[in-house]
Amino acid sequence: MGKDSQAKKSVKQPEQAAPPVSTQSFAGATTVPRSEHAISRKQLSPSALKVLYRLKDNGFEAYLVGGCIRDLLLGLEPKDFDVVTNATPEQVKRCFNNCRLIGRRFRLAHVMFGREIIEVATFRGHHDAPEDDPKEEETPKELAKKTSRASGEGQLLRDNVYGSIEEDAERRDFTVNALYYSINDFSIHDFAGGLKDIDKGIIDLIGDPETRYREDPVRMLRAIRFATKLRMTIAPRTETPMYELAHLLRNIPPARLFDESLKLFLAGKAEDNFQMLREFGLFRYFFPVVDQVLTGNDQDKEEILVRQMFQNTDERINSGKSVSPAFILAALMWYPLEAHANELAIEGGLHPYDAFQIASNDILQKMIKTVAIPKRFSAIMREIWQFQHRLTKTQGRRPVQLAENPRFRAAYDFLILRAEAEGGELTQLAEFWTEFQKSDEAKEAAIRASKARHRPVVPGEKTNAPAATDGPNKKGPYKKRRRRPKPKNTDTQSS
Repeated sequence: MGKDSQAKKSVKQPEQAAPPVSTQSFAGATTVPRSEHAISRKQLSPSALKVLYRLKDNGFEAYLVGGCIRDLLLGLEPKDFDVVTNATPEQVKRCFNNCRLIGRRFRLAHVMFGREIIEVATFRGHHDAPEDDPKEEETPKELAKKTSRASGEGQLLRDNVYGSIEEDAERRDFTVNALYYSINDFSIHDFAGGLKDIDKGIIDLIGDPETRYREDPVRMLRAIRFATKLRMTIAPRTETPMYELAHLLRNIPPARLFDESLKLFLAGKAEDNFQMLREFGLFRYFFPVVDQVLTGNDQDKEEILVRQMFQNTDERINSGKSVSPAFILAALMWYPLEAHANELAIEGGLHPYDAFQIASNDILQKMIKTVAIPKRFSAIMREIWQFQHRLTKTQGRRPVQLAENPRFRAAYDFLILRAEAEGGELTQLAEFWTEFQKSDEAKEAAIRASKARHRPVVPGEKTNAPAATDGPNKKGPYKKRRRRPKPKNTDTQSS
């Protein structure tokens, strides 16, 4: 072997990219090769890439799908990364030790990387598609999951029929979400014209809109959320059925509607979403208790408070600040609560304080029938409401005592909101508390309140306040019980 060839071997050659795989194409889909789109693996979650490559190495197809591809094409930062594959949830679980299966209506696999969760779904098929021959290794329990069931109004109650990528694309909700990024050749597959709709700025359903809304009425909420988030318009054929099918939201479980409310009101587009919910008649089925007191007159205090609250919420979120769902819900239900409390006090002859407490319970009980508010939020809502009466006590040491309460700041912000909506005496009260917080006493009280919130619990420390627990049924430290001595056996055995 010559010196030249040895020299060539001794020099470390630069890393070469893997040879390009021939771009895969699907019938009826537009395929965009890597050279013609701007999405790079550097923009993707490392955890999502691990999932994609692990599935690929185990012989399965794997794609990034939906909102993450849409957002990257629009120059936005994706909130999460979803993966779709031809592997069943059980097969996905066998590939990952850090995986758990969730869902009954839609069977999904969650692969967990610390606090980040990569959701992995199996290709959905059509409901009338013939079932494949059962595999020998599949148990009857696994086969039972591969079923679909619909209600009398067409709503899907269970949807675990698996199919191909083409069928899965047809089962997606909106065209802009039927985009698949392949890990094999880094190409994008567009099955429903989503790329064109992104360019046009249109949110359009795949298939017949009425049928799709009946399958899942939450799609009406998603259409509004995507339109405001992406600054797009809803296609006429997609928005027309929403007016007549708004009542289908009554069939959605309250827990799911609560999750949807957080997405609508905590994404920086709360005011726009609120206006569109009312425009399409969806708000009355979403928050019926609140809708009853809204008059539609922009000068009424109910309208001013809700509109101003959503404006403040958007401003805080868009500036990187946090907003508690409890504050939003407390503001939405304040005037229904106030009206019901006045009604109980007049008709029932109750003391205003007692009427207010009963009205709080009644309003929350009505709300959880449509939107299931967790107790950790409803408890804070009650405190904010009750604090409004306590803030009227401005004599003596009461202001200092109130300022030391951890809920003072939220209650004060809510008082400011009420003052902006009503004016009058509330404006004077709000000005008092604004000036009081500038005093040295108030600043010292705020420091004490902050320390009380963040002070670590010392084991064995005796306090007058009950220990913080996860729920009302938690007990104190475990005390070992002394066992009673067993009675001696007095029976005599016969010899």
